[in-house]
Amino acid sequence: MINWSGFTHALLASLAYSALGVVLFLLSFLLIQKLTPFSIRKEIETDQNVALAILIGAVILGLSIIIAAGISG
Repeated sequence: MINWSGFTHALLASLAYSALGVVLFLLSFLLIQKLTPFSIRKEIETDQNVALAILIGAVILGLSIIIAAGISG
């Protein structure tokens, strides 16, 4: 017999932590955009700045790892 109460609790906790992680990631990325003196989107899309794209990708991965570690404990 499946323990639906435990499953439901685990599912809701997973959804809540996932939502919290996405919100924290979004807020931190918006903060990065506000702190830069130029438009990240323009630099990557229009000017084709590959170095900036790699840097932003590394920042995204770093933020994701930090948020995941903070949430998982």
